[in-house]
Amino acid sequence: MTTQTLVLPGEELSADILPVPLDASHPLKLGPGLRHVPPSTITPTVAGLLFRDQKKKAIWVENNSGRYIPQLNDVVVATVHHSSADVFHCAITPQTTFAQLPHLAFEGVSKKTRPQLSSGSLVYAKVTSASKHMDPEITCCNPSTGKSDGMGELKEGMVFDVSLGIARRLLLAKQREEGGLVVLEEIAEKIPFEVAVGRNGKVWVNSKGVKEILLVGKVLQETDRQGLSIDEQKKLVRRLLKSI
Repeated sequence: MTTQTLVLPGEELSADILPVPLDASHPLKLGPGLRHVPPSTITPTVAGLLFRDQKKKAIWVENNSGRYIPQLNDVVVATVHHSSADVFHCAITPQTTFAQLPHLAFEGVSKKTRPQLSSGSLVYAKVTSASKHMDPEITCCNPSTGKSDGMGELKEGMVFDVSLGIARRLLLAKQREEGGLVVLEEIAEKIPFEVAVGRNGKVWVNSKGVKEILLVGKVLQETDRQGLSIDEQKKLVRRLLKSI
């Protein structure tokens, strides 16, 4: 179960709101927005909601500001900028250097069947290397199995910008219980659609028509911008569904 509390930069977190590690082999995991001050003080570095996951013994701060910095194993929606001999150079954000996507980092490809991606093509990929001293690297297949695992080229559809905070919440396994989000499941009851959420604040949406795609994108952005509760999200979805 994930709980959340509003915190401010510099305030010391009291021990009673921290997840309790089971033993020394299961230490507390600090995520984004937190700093450890030895020996045992933990303080936020940004203002936002403090999330605590007792099961995973993890704690982190979500906020809607800041730039995305690639992290290992993040999934991202990237745009192909250009191609060189062996890699596609992809934009993850306007602030980061191009990520390198090898031509062979797709399921079932070979040198003779490598994908033909033009400038502007979209891909759903996972970060395999992230360092401030080197360009990030991404892949569209699982290195262990060679399977796509849902990654690859994103055809048609549209991309919508959201905050990094709601992107992380959309990627949670239990969006309602852990992230306080019901918008996608509410829309899915009425409209079929596909979605790919990038940790970089990009959400790709595809559906049967432009109106449906725009509705999904608008609901996500309005929920993000206004910080809607679950009941408010349901009301927003019902209201917008009447327009199509």
